[in-house]
Amino acid sequence: MSEVLMSLPVLTSKLLDLPGIRHAFFTRQGGVSEGLYESLNVGAGSNDDPIHVAENRRRAAHFLGGELVTAYQVHSATAFAVQGPWGSGPPEGDAVVTSTAGVTCGVLAADCAPILLADPEARVVGAAHAGWKGALTGVAEAAIERMEVLGARRARIVAAIGPCIGPGSYEVGPEFYDRFVADSAEATRFFNDGEADRKMFDLPGYMLDRLQRAGVSACEWIGHDTCADAELFFSNRRAFQRGDADYGRLLSAIMLT
Repeated sequence: MSEVLMSLPVLTSKLLDLPGIRHAFFTRQGGVSEGLYESLNVGAGSNDDPIHVAENRRRAAHFLGGELVTAYQVHSATAFAVQGPWGSGPPEGDAVVTSTAGVTCGVLAADCAPILLADPEARVVGAAHAGWKGALTGVAEAAIERMEVLGARRARIVAAIGPCIGPGSYEVGPEFYDRFVADSAEATRFFNDGEADRKMFDLPGYMLDRLQRAGVSACEWIGHDTCADAELFFSNRRAFQRGDADYGRLLSAIMLT
């Protein structure tokens, strides 16, 4: 479901439409960046004008009403519990959780799967960034474990996967396939045959399975293939296919009010 508030188009999940919790899967629309980064690029790691990136992040934080906290993402399974903004530069990691009202946990993505999580009873929320490496090594599980330290119970946690590369766009080679099947033979069901020795990988389906196996009470993918929709989303793969020099990053975020 989508809504437009304060001029920023966002996508949301019904599972996370909970009292005392705000969340948003931001699109690429509603910012100030130009060219390849048009317009709500929040990626400081891109080659966009840092002033534009800072303004875009400010707009997103203002939309939800809290202080935005994101890690320095490195495709890991490292999760942090936070009570406020970092004292210095953000540490390397791919999930941020909190039990502090007004702290907005955010992750950046441009095809990878952003996951927002909440235990409304314990008042603990979190955000995780799952590219294939983080997905395989357990970034979602790491976020859940950090939430449990803050008082959450996985049987009460609900989770939503935001826009990411869809199963019709994620073509991979045999080495990629072999890596996942070596980890779990059951992973074969998330791959369909492509051209020659290529496979098509269902990242959101794989992550939903990981979340269910972790014991969350409910989870969903809200849909939307970032690679296939250039109007709404940035995409690493689409940029590569087009020969673009760079690409923007999308923000997904959640907070307690």
